[in-house]
Amino acid sequence: MTSDPTPTTDRQLAVRDDHYCFGCGQQNPIGLKLPFFEDGDTGRVWAPWTPAPEHQGFEGIAHGGLITTVLDEVMGWVIYRRQLWAVTGTIDVRFRKPVELGVDTRAVAWIVRETGRKIDVAAELRRPSDDVLLAEATAIFIRVPEEQARAWQGRYVPQP
Repeated sequence: MTSDPTPTTDRQLAVRDDHYCFGCGQQNPIGLKLPFFEDGDTGRVWAPWTPAPEHQGFEGIAHGGLITTVLDEVMGWVIYRRQLWAVTGTIDVRFRKPVELGVDTRAVAWIVRETGRKIDVAAELRRPSDDVLLAEATAIFIRVPEEQARAWQGRYVPQP
């Protein structure tokens, strides 16, 4: 399995491209510019990411903070897929293997549980070429007030 091309059963999430979000904004010149895809009917969301030289931590491997950013971002968009808007309350990342620069990866996230305003989410970063687990995360996201959710919906998602 590879991160490109996109499997035909997956649909790209509609994300506006006219903003500076470091994870998904297309206007941010130093941002990751991640696209997000629904994983068929599983309820999961995934994003391809190939770490570039400017994402380096130690020589030849991606910086842990950027790995965390990719996982956090895909978790945020899996929540949006359910028409919810929330912010990261806590995140716990476990780094399993080095994430090599220039090697395709795939981040996948899913919702574990919803309890009131709290949403428990999990994610993994794998190398599609051999399905090796590189990093995994769990997080608690907190739903924002409805007024804020409406504002973000209008700002980050194309309107019909």
